[in-house]
Amino acid sequence: MQDIRNIAVIAHVDHGKTTLVDKMMLAGKLFRDGQDNSGEVLDSNDLERERGITILSKNVSINWKGVKINILDTPGHSDFGGEVERVLNMADGCLLLVDAFEGPMPQTRFVLQKALQLGLKPVVVINKVDKPNCRPEEVYEMVFDLMCELNATEEQLNFPVVYGSAKNGWMGADWKKPTDNIEYLLDLILKEIPAPKQLEGTPQMLITSLDYSSYTGRIAVGRVHRGTLKDGQNVTICHRDGTQERTKIKELHTFEGMGHKKTDHVDSGDICAVIGLEKFEIGDTIADFDNPEPLPPIAVDEPTMSMLFTINDSPFFGKEGKFCTSRHISDRLSKELEKNLALRVRPMEGSMDKWIVSGRGVLHLSVLVETMRREGYELQVGQPQVIYKEIDGQKCEPIEELTINVPTDFSSKMIDMVTRRKGDLLGMDAEGDRVNITFEIPSRGIIGLRTNVLTASQGEAIMAHRFKDYQPFKGEIIRRTNGSMIALEAGTAYAYAIDKLQDRGKFFIDAGEEVYGGQVVGEHVHDNDLVINVTKAKQLTNVRASGSDEKARVIPKTEMSLEECLEYIKGDEYVEVTPKNIRMRKITLDHLERKRQNKD
Repeated sequence: MQDIRNIAVIAHVDHGKTTLVDKMMLAGKLFRDGQDNSGEVLDSNDLERERGITILSKNVSINWKGVKINILDTPGHSDFGGEVERVLNMADGCLLLVDAFEGPMPQTRFVLQKALQLGLKPVVVINKVDKPNCRPEEVYEMVFDLMCELNATEEQLNFPVVYGSAKNGWMGADWKKPTDNIEYLLDLILKEIPAPKQLEGTPQMLITSLDYSSYTGRIAVGRVHRGTLKDGQNVTICHRDGTQERTKIKELHTFEGMGHKKTDHVDSGDICAVIGLEKFEIGDTIADFDNPEPLPPIAVDEPTMSMLFTINDSPFFGKEGKFCTSRHISDRLSKELEKNLALRVRPMEGSMDKWIVSGRGVLHLSVLVETMRREGYELQVGQPQVIYKEIDGQKCEPIEELTINVPTDFSSKMIDMVTRRKGDLLGMDAEGDRVNITFEIPSRGIIGLRTNVLTASQGEAIMAHRFKDYQPFKGEIIRRTNGSMIALEAGTAYAYAIDKLQDRGKFFIDAGEEVYGGQVVGEHVHDNDLVINVTKAKQLTNVRASGSDEKARVIPKTEMSLEECLEYIKGDEYVEVTPKNIRMRKITLDHLERKRQNKD
């Protein structure tokens, strides 16, 4: 029997958990001597590296003093809560990582709550104590208060604390005395985190995540709950819907370092990968062949936002992407459902090429759209909509807890902005020259708020929000007050035309770009839509008088990211997403047709 510890790393976005895991891998000698390949090995996905956030949870294992430590990296955003809920099922304890200056943030609270409910033993790591004006003792008190609020047990409240700086590669018992390695933390994990209980009996394993290899197909990953799984063993898969299917394990792998290692048996408590099963989903149980006993499946919170996905039918259809048809998009969405637990997809009634896709928030859905776009898909998405529920005969909507951290000078602007969107102020805490403002706000109010908050605070605001509960409908919220500027006809945009129209609003296109009729090319200064002709060229005359020929001066276009576009569009607009471009357009492209519809 091998001695094992299973531990999940929990933290708010950007508090340094991926960096800490890298240092643990260095200490566990996963790289050759003198080699440091640790530059965020776990955030291996392009999107994760660009945004600096963890989206998919992953696991690695290290060997420390003869004990195998399985480390599970979890995402910090509550939008990826589906990932978190799966991963925590495999752990026996958690490493709660907190920034020594910022203290526990809303997203930390979300993941910690899930961990405490599952009865995991926490070890608190107060990271970044090398920062100027850090306050480790205060942060320790804040963590203790947070645990009390989340109903932690006596044993959980008796948590050990480690201070250190993951970036500089040290951890110790006292933040004023830096050490030169992180051995103190690893020894503490062996001492404090309980080893998994060895349960004898028929084998049981809950599938908590999927891996894919183009060589062997889909791989089931999970933790053996009871008994022993053997290579080549006959087993029964108990599906979530109650059906059972008999099958055989072709190969068993355990995690070693960042890869897999083939083994002939896995005992209870270890995390392994099972190869050769055909039909299975996350939440199914691998059980005994003769008398299978299923484990309870993973419970996942319901989605709160939905978006319409449809095929690209703009005049530029098929010019930039490889996969454009409804069959391609439908297959891709069903493939995503296999591993993305918090996602729901249903075809729209009466239509073959439209789907309603529901998820945890705008970020959750936009990461899916961005991933598809990079894989070569062309599609169009509609405005994000909140999912309403009827509770006791009342229309209810999702409410989020929103925290904005800004310099004190901007606090009144923030409060004004949020209260206009039906938000309620819950409290304000001053920390030096910055202030933490907490609100309750409908999810609808958060759509499009980030851009405005950053603009109003000159980029200083730090904004975080998490889903709280459903409450009665709060009334209408005024979203965007400005109208759109819409291209009249297809062609190339000319600097001459844009120059003459610049006082009408700001543009989203540059001179020389191809446009089509019905495309949203700018934002109008007034609240009505304006149809403009950006493809108008200058008529050449034979006048040669000086001064009759000014140069066109064009202000650079406003660049918008995918999330900003999704939050910007109105109900009668789509975002067209292709591998090379993101454009906004009216659903009805023809100018006269739109007029007719508005009259009706």
